[in-house]
This record gives sequence, structure tokens and C-alpha cells, in this order.
Amino acid sequence: MPESKSHKSAKRKVAGKKGKTEAPLKGGGRLDASTKVKAAEVERSGDPKRLEAATRRLKRSRKRQKVLIVPQKDLQKGVDAMKKVKTKGTVRNISGTKRRQVRPKKK
Repeated sequence: MPESKSHKSAKRKVAGKKGKTEAPLKGGGRLDASTKVKAAEVERSGDPKRLEAATRRLKRSRKRQKVLIVPQKDLQKGVDAMKKVKTKGTVRNISGTKRRQVRPKKK
């Protein structure tokens, strides 16, 4: 299925001038956007399984900053997915007006 305009624009906005979109990961797979220090995934579906898969890709990237971009109505689902996968990072809405920092508890 082709990407929507909002998905493409969110990827380009995060990547900026020097970053890449569709950046390859070691061992296969691709990140939506990547810069020297930041990895970003855009997940617009709201499906918990797909949010967790996107979070796993972020975790595999080994970048310092990890950003999961979701629609505003799915902000809490994104936070829950990052906690479940035990990934530290930020969940923000597509426009960038709201964000939640996630720091999973260590056991």
C-alpha cells in the first residue's frame, strides 16, 4: 500500500536536511527516518502490534534519541508500546505539539 501524504511529510520533517528516510537497519528492515543521533518511526494505524513492531525497530537502531510518531488519539497506545518493549524514548503526535517521554522501569 502506498504511503499517505502525512506519513511522507512526517518522515521528511524528522529527517531534516542531513538525515535519511528509509534508513536501513543491520540485519534487515528499515527505519522511517534517521539522523546522526535520532531514529524515528511513524506509525499511523493505532494497532498495538504494529506500534510494538515500530518500537522494536527503534530499539534495534541503537541511536541516542528514539522518537515514535503517532496520531494524537494514539499517544497513550504509543507510550504503552514503548513500555512493553522496554525502550526509552519519546512518543509525539504528528504535528509535534504534544509529546510524552518514556522511561521504562527497571526490574
